[in-house]
Amino acid sequence: MKLITSPNIAEADGIYETLIALHAGRSEEDSMVVNARLILLLINHIGDVEAVEEAIRHASGKEDL
Repeated sequence: MKLITSPNIAEADGIYETLIALHAGRSEEDSMVVNARLILLLINHIGDVEAVEEAIRHASGKEDL
């Protein structure tokens, strides 16, 4: 499965606002914990190791790893 990197979500602005609201009033440590939980939930939902690994490479700026 090739990672989709072009816009692929309806209501992107709304999702962004929801994500920002998730962090409102949280300490930096709490935000990091909630980010980790969200990432793990989404990884589980995706269920494709190759796509997740490709996403990690893109996020790290090392797409050629």
